Amino acid sequence: MTARKSPHHTTSRVVAQTIEVYDRDARLFLRRWGKKRYKRPALLAEWLTLLPKRAVLLDLGCGGGQDTRYLKTVGYRVVGLDRRLPLLRFGKTCAPSASLILADMQSLPICTGSLDGIWAAASLIHLPKAAAMDVFIELHRRLRPRGVFAATLTYGTRSRIYKRGWMPGRYFARWRKAELAHALRRVGWDIVMLRVVCNQERKGRWINVIARRP
Repeated sequence: MTARKSPHHTTSRVVAQTIEVYDRDARLFLRRWGKKRYKRPALLAEWLTLLPKRAVLLDLGCGGGQDTRYLKTVGYRVVGLDRRLPLLRFGKTCAPSASLILADMQSLPICTGSLDGIWAAASLIHLPKAAAMDVFIELHRRLRPRGVFAATLTYGTRSRIYKRGWMPGRYFARWRKAELAHALRRVGWDIVMLRVVCNQERKGRWINVIARRP
């Protein structure tokens, strides 16, 4: 597991506050998302049908590494990336052979054109939309032609820091379907699928998206 310090200017106040919540409540997070029993997300299964065998993948915002471990087990070459060290330590304990990187998704230590696929499950949700746009551009660059990106983002109209509920103090950016589709197409993505789902892997309404680099 490699440590990488990110430039300070990449971190907005709301993102920094959200990171502090995950560091503070890492045990609480892992009680829910670090369980040994694994259920493959429906969107992940759909995304994998669009990828070649032995594809090179990035699990962006991998948390405790559940999806990274699954992808490695079924034969993909995968790297998990997250900015929260307690979560990566847990992932390394559960799967010592997994490739996990401590890094900032706003300053990716990944070579241009080196990936076949990128999986971002509930990780881009904590970025303000302007910052997310920059990340969409950088993810596009990291994929090979015809590479496929899949993500889950929070659906809605009011982006804000949530002060109540589970792990309060985190910032959530909420997107509408047309807004997200426009943002992705604007930076060069082809939309394969974009739909709103309710109470699937996580409670509430989410946007599931799959997009391809032309």
